[in-house]
Amino acid sequence: MKKSLFFSVCLASIFSAAHADTVKIYAAASLTNAISDIEKIYEKQHPKTDVVAVFGASSALAKQVEAGASSDLFFSADLDWMNYLVKKQIIQANKAKPLLFNQLVVISPKNLNIPFKAQSSFNFAKAFQGRLCTGQMESVPAGKYAKQSLIKLNWLDQLKGRIVGTDDVRSALAFVERGECDVGIVYKTDALISQKVKIIGTFPADSHHPIIYPLALTKQGEKNPDAIQFEKFVKTSPQAKNIFKKYGFRMSQS
Repeated sequence: MKKSLFFSVCLASIFSAAHADTVKIYAAASLTNAISDIEKIYEKQHPKTDVVAVFGASSALAKQVEAGASSDLFFSADLDWMNYLVKKQIIQANKAKPLLFNQLVVISPKNLNIPFKAQSSFNFAKAFQGRLCTGQMESVPAGKYAKQSLIKLNWLDQLKGRIVGTDDVRSALAFVERGECDVGIVYKTDALISQKVKIIGTFPADSHHPIIYPLALTKQGEKNPDAIQFEKFVKTSPQAKNIFKKYGFRMSQS
């Protein structure tokens, strides 16, 4: 009996030591590479913590969190979807702080030579033959920014019927990489990670709302000491800052 109890205690101790505290972060698809790199570094420094990242369009992720998905942190590609969760009382308003900035660019497959001028006098619709890919314009942040720029330059009407709205910005990038779309509107950081596309132009900053990435703890995350610690690492550590800069993001305090 004593021997059996001894082994049970040993097994429980081993399980306890092996069991990691989990931090779950819901992050915009455009953050996939940066957050994955940060996650690896953090887990090496904190071996008892398991960071689980879920990537997708900020719109889809916000809806999942609203529906009750377990999430400690929300990292959005725009302010609108962060404010959405603030209104739903899932995130406290004073917890949502801008952390990163991005740029909106136009891409094409490397084998195409498509001209681009960010001027309303330029006939963008005639500059290429096929389709234009970007995020869904009514919900996905990249698509919303793209729509704002196309309206500002008076190009949207001329492109109707040729725009493909994707579930997130990385899907738009993939369409262009495969040659299914001649042109894509994505973030600069997405374009920089691909060897199959090239940037043919950048939309003026005043043609769309500022591309701001806020990060915040959810109310669930506020109760998780490991989530609080991970958020601090993402926001303030030199390692995280270097990774964001490596992928082309600009820090809010840099």
